[in-house]
Amino acid sequence: MSPVPPAVDTSAPREPARPPASVRRRHDREIVALALPAFGALVAEPLFVMVDSAVVGHLGTAQLAGLGVAAALLTTAVNIFVFLAYATTAAVARRVGAGDLPAALRQGMDGIWLALLIGVLVIAAVLPTAPGLVGFFGASHTAAPYASTYLRISSLGIPAMLMVLAATGVLRGLQDTRTPLYVAVGGFTVNAGLNAALVYGAGLGIAGSAWGTVIAQNGMAAVYLAMVVRGARAQAPGTWRSMLRPDAAGIRACARAGVPLLVRTISLRAVLMIATAVAARLGDTEIAAHQITLTVWSLLAFALDAIAIAGQAIIGRYLGASDAAGARAACNRMIQWGLVCGAALGLLVVLARPLVGPLFSSDPAVRHALASALLVVAVAQPVCGVVFVLDGVLMGAGDGPYLAGSMLVTLAVFAPVAFAVPAVGGGLTALWWAMGLMMLTRFAALWLRSRSGRWVVTGASR
Repeated sequence: MSPVPPAVDTSAPREPARPPASVRRRHDREIVALALPAFGALVAEPLFVMVDSAVVGHLGTAQLAGLGVAAALLTTAVNIFVFLAYATTAAVARRVGAGDLPAALRQGMDGIWLALLIGVLVIAAVLPTAPGLVGFFGASHTAAPYASTYLRISSLGIPAMLMVLAATGVLRGLQDTRTPLYVAVGGFTVNAGLNAALVYGAGLGIAGSAWGTVIAQNGMAAVYLAMVVRGARAQAPGTWRSMLRPDAAGIRACARAGVPLLVRTISLRAVLMIATAVAARLGDTEIAAHQITLTVWSLLAFALDAIAIAGQAIIGRYLGASDAAGARAACNRMIQWGLVCGAALGLLVVLARPLVGPLFSSDPAVRHALASALLVVAVAQPVCGVVFVLDGVLMGAGDGPYLAGSMLVTLAVFAPVAFAVPAVGGGLTALWWAMGLMMLTRFAALWLRSRSGRWVVTGASR
């Protein structure tokens, strides 16, 4: 508990005076120093699946199809619990801002223990139900055995994957995004080598690919744990072992803080699933173009999410230091970054549109549908830039309940509009305009919250 109770900035919302150039430059340096390595780590994560796909793809079509189904299930299972990184980042950053590094590490360990607990529960759920899950996702009778094999083996790495999420949050809270980048690149490299060795060298087939990924993920978790242990020994030489033991109260507190972010994440995943379901109803051409558009959208999201991650760490630190003015100034500067980066990405999409279609498809109909959808994506990017930044700011402030509520409202607005697209004869472009409406709804909710100042709650804990 914080010795000083949290304080809420209840002053009337107002436009702050423009900070001097030196302050803006300091904010810029902080944002760049945190965002660039975060972007590299975010991009490195999907490379695990890409390496597995490249190696398994040479085994045969059925094996690759099985991998695709299993990887989709695993990615969904892990992404649902991304709050382990977000909530831990905010909590640790507050303690850092308050100048209490031992408490920051204890808070981080609570998140890691929660990740381990959730991971064990997920394994217990996946192992006996793997064939049923694979069948539910529509795997063919030839691909299903490979999907079940990969899913069962890879599920053994889920605790490590979730612990990596939590540990990444610890380091982000400590204002370190470089180490997660190094660990991600190292994990990717080891995974690539093990996949080749086990699949072909040892002749294990798709099972070898799964074991290679599990070993690499556990190795990454071990590296993070070693770093946490080293940090604990440095901060509390005489009592460091007690800092690493599980604390039931601390784990429960982490779980409570994570529930609203879990609701937010599930709501966001529901939006994407609805969009894909509607695209599938529009026809094969539309669903093909939609998947390509969604791939581009996801890549752009990595760039914008890197700024949001910087926002989580920086805002949490300022609020922990009881510097409300600094938090507001950093928020305003990051909004400017989000707007500029979003506009730049939108322009890049417009310029790259003629190249994207031929890169992904040779079907003229798919290319035509894709070109229109990508134009909508380009127009939406400035809004997306601000939304991602404000999402990160409010996460850094620990404003999870508001994020959960606003995302539920967004889902309620988006769902009927999206489902109405086929009914009114709309096509893929109309569906992506509905996605744009979804982002505008999020923008309105997050902008109102940021201007209200109710997120500015100072102190070592919210």
